Amino acid sequence: MVQEFVSPVRVHKFPFEMVMAAYERRFPSCPQIPVVLECVITEDSWSEDDSQRDTSRRCQLNVDAPYLLKKMVGVDYIYFIQKNHLDLKARVLEIEAINESFANRVVVLEKCRYYVHPENSNWTCFEQSAHLDVTNFFGLESTVEKIAIKQYSANISKGKELIEVFMKGVEADGITDIQPWNPDDPAHNRELRRIVSRNTEPLSPRTTTEPQRQPKPDQYTLDSEYIKRYLGELTPMQESRLLQLRKWIADLQKGKVPSDTTLLRFLRARDFNVEKSREMLSQSLLWRKRHQVDRILSEYETPQVVAQYFPGGWHHHDKDGRPLYILRLGQMDVKGLLKSVGEDGLLKLTLHVCEEGLKLLEEATRSSEHAVQSWCLLVDLDGLNMRHLWRPGVRALLRIIQIVEANYPETMGRVLIVRAPRVFPILWTIVSTFIDENTRSKFLFYGGKDYLQPGGLLDYIPKDLIPDFLGGPCKSDIVDASMNVPHQYYDYSFVHEGGLVPKSLYVSGAFTERDGDPLCEDSIYRSVSLGKGQVHEVIVNNKDPQSVLTWDFDVLRHDIAFTVYRSPHDLELDDPTGSFAVVCAGAGTGAEEGRSALARQDWREGEHFHKVEPTLIAHDGESIQGSHVMLERGSYVLQWRCELLDHAPRAQLMYFHETLASHHYKGSMSSLQSGASGFSCLSARSAASSCPSR
Repeated sequence: MVQEFVSPVRVHKFPFEMVMAAYERRFPSCPQIPVVLECVITEDSWSEDDSQRDTSRRCQLNVDAPYLLKKMVGVDYIYFIQKNHLDLKARVLEIEAINESFANRVVVLEKCRYYVHPENSNWTCFEQSAHLDVTNFFGLESTVEKIAIKQYSANISKGKELIEVFMKGVEADGITDIQPWNPDDPAHNRELRRIVSRNTEPLSPRTTTEPQRQPKPDQYTLDSEYIKRYLGELTPMQESRLLQLRKWIADLQKGKVPSDTTLLRFLRARDFNVEKSREMLSQSLLWRKRHQVDRILSEYETPQVVAQYFPGGWHHHDKDGRPLYILRLGQMDVKGLLKSVGEDGLLKLTLHVCEEGLKLLEEATRSSEHAVQSWCLLVDLDGLNMRHLWRPGVRALLRIIQIVEANYPETMGRVLIVRAPRVFPILWTIVSTFIDENTRSKFLFYGGKDYLQPGGLLDYIPKDLIPDFLGGPCKSDIVDASMNVPHQYYDYSFVHEGGLVPKSLYVSGAFTERDGDPLCEDSIYRSVSLGKGQVHEVIVNNKDPQSVLTWDFDVLRHDIAFTVYRSPHDLELDDPTGSFAVVCAGAGTGAEEGRSALARQDWREGEHFHKVEPTLIAHDGESIQGSHVMLERGSYVLQWRCELLDHAPRAQLMYFHETLASHHYKGSMSSLQSGASGFSCLSARSAASSCPSR
């Protein structure tokens, strides 16, 4: 397998000639690099004008390999041939080293280059690359590859440090300034030759007609100090992968290369596998172009309903300097927002937030003394209930998560979940499978009121920046997230309270289900019409204790009473008229309107069946979500009853129910109970003022 490695540019803040004098002190042996035992000169020649030197050395290496491996291959040492070309006129040293041992089985080719810094003639740049091809090595190819990579990484780490060490030796000899080669001063050139070769006499003079080589900075190299300051600490291998991806994407995009921070995010998302990173990034770049994502920051206008009812916003920073985004998910009316701006509208809002986040990361890095590569997300779940498990809403959330994961990888540094209610494990079970495993590892959960105790939010967010609705001192003001104002002038103390979106703000056609989608509202929600005194029931024969029964229904006209019953007996379909339906284990269908299945059995409440959820009166225009942990086997009955006045129009409702298997929740859901949605209480009041009468 062929491996390519490229290191970033190292900058020595010394003139080229001083660096050459220091470099020569590495030979014939170097205690700082114990793996190199000795380097013997085999060829050495200078040009007649003392401007160029060609040197060959045979280097003996004691490779840091397992003892057993050395015994198996029958050698204690391996040999490399190093060839140097020094051009004092052009101020360039080019080095090439290739293995002599096992050359027919392994090829290790390393190239290095010293040259004058393109912007400062008193500095010297150093770059290094390597090519490794292990074709056949007694079945130990993987081991040999790992040893070679380890050795290459060690060489990169030592390179700059060695020049600093040897430079002290040069200065200790009284050499503090060496003038460059001068065609008009042969005496100076002879002295320069003596210094940079440490008194080594030429074996034979030679005449060269080679053209002068000019140092040209490689567009695919990066300064190591720049990497440390703006990209963070990277291993030599990670630096090499970054440079490779940079070159590949430049070739693919015809010179238009994303920022180094972007390249690094995609590399981290694919464990620094360059080919996988390139594929992922290429798809993302096409996606950005197709949807004109680069124009979102300048063109996006926040819809009024989002400005008023979307409970999220940027809020200062955490203790690591990361931009902090707060989302009050428990106060979000998912259905209302979808009905008002649509799934694409919520997606565009999310992309705008992500693009803002990238801009904030750049600003945070510039204003701090270290690289800030990710943001922090604080999610407040107070108020979360089964309303948030509305299936079209969950589907929209999953789509948004998938798009963000594919196009904004490794931007989430930490996710703090506070005030998680008992219903949260259901939502987390559904959503977490779509979140990258590395991202999931960054989640921290706080289920009670201990989030302000030691080990809670104060470990990650400055005390004075804890928002007031979480018990902190930071007051909140509403800020339009789309304002074209420099971010340093934002008052980030913004998190809207959210709340129920009035139905008067719903837009016809804003949210439509996709044809053929198994989560389509038309396919999973059933409409029912009931006359006075009639009931509609769904019967679930439960054979999976600890499974969770969930429901979601909208009352479209009049008031309807809703109750959940349980009987230890299995209900069976024994009525040929089909006035009620029986569900097999785990599945369910709705009954036709008519009498209760429980009444037709001549059963008495308290003896043959009992309520497991109290009766709830759902009003006209209200949405209800709930759940019940089915602790025992038996038949569970969801019952909707119409109590109308004579001659009133028939009541209407639309419902969906689902049974969630116990193995998803075992150990975490035993205390889960249903309840009317917190939004449902709001919606009853809101319906009177914002919903047209029906």
